Amino acid sequence: MKTIFKTVLAATLLSAAFNTVALAGNIRMSAGAGMKPVLEKLSDNYSKKHPGTSFINNWGASGALAAQIENGAPSDIFISANTKWVYYLRDKNLIENSRIAPFAWNSIVVIGNPALKIRSMKDLARIDKLAMGNPNSAPAGEMAMEAIRKAGIENQLEGKIVMTKDVLESLKYAESGAVDASFVHLTEAMSATKAKILFTVPQSLYTRVPYTMGLTRSASSEAAGFFDYLQSPEAKTTLKRYGYELK
Repeated sequence: MKTIFKTVLAATLLSAAFNTVALAGNIRMSAGAGMKPVLEKLSDNYSKKHPGTSFINNWGASGALAAQIENGAPSDIFISANTKWVYYLRDKNLIENSRIAPFAWNSIVVIGNPALKIRSMKDLARIDKLAMGNPNSAPAGEMAMEAIRKAGIENQLEGKIVMTKDVLESLKYAESGAVDASFVHLTEAMSATKAKILFTVPQSLYTRVPYTMGLTRSASSEAAGFFDYLQSPEAKTTLKRYGYELK
């Protein structure tokens, strides 16, 4: 009986050790949906320099991701399309101040069918359907709603706004023609194939804040290495190539 117990115990310990090694190189990243193309490129570049490192990615609206992390979803690094949600997690004691850094800057634009001849915020009152990410969770939607209010066209757009789960869904709606136009970040607009940039939303109409990243308190050493890499000259060159600003 003792021999069997020792054998089982040894097998269990060996299995646990194997699983620890197998999972050691995993970096669990939660990031705003619109950042998927550039972060896939950055993570691929990092993995090539650090063989054995792999990424488990979770894309979505920044507010929704913050809520998931707050409720126990495993994550090493959180990259939000604004500062608010990173500091929200800091205030919940899930991220430390010393593990927070700016990621990049972006602008919001309106994309859609160029035949509509939409050139300004005031012109939006002439269309039937306008998409934006839900302002409660999608930073691009929050900025868009602020711009609508400051432009004084909230009443003219009543019943015309289609709320989406995130900026990528807003992009998809504009590309498919499901809506006449959508608010998206400039970086997402650059990937559009059918919809075109109709105009850039004046920065005087919304509060422009940086994309911000933070390491969670449970972050691995591998994630800390990637966090440092995202602040390197090489990473910044990639960000610029994808349309992000570094200010």
